[in-house]
Amino acid sequence: MNQKNIIWGELIGLKAKIIRASHPELVGIEGYVLDETRNTLTIGGERVWVIPKDVAELEFEVGGKKIRINGKELIGRPEMRLKKRWRK
Repeated sequence: MNQKNIIWGELIGLKAKIIRASHPELVGIEGYVLDETRNTLTIGGERVWVIPKDVAELEFEVGGKKIRINGKELIGRPEMRLKKRWRK
């Protein structure tokens, strides 16, 4: 998985960290993605957080590599993001 194709992959189970956010309290939250909806990611770490995708820049750890992505690119249900890829 890399920067270009992470938006079409499964995010549940990946280690995630909030790098930037419009709400300062969200910055620095890290844990594993527990669930994903159209507009939010549920991240479990010290506690369980529900993070709106459109306000955060996230860093995912995949195979020892760190991949940064703007949450706005992740908006949409996971299955619909995959369909968008094949329609292009």
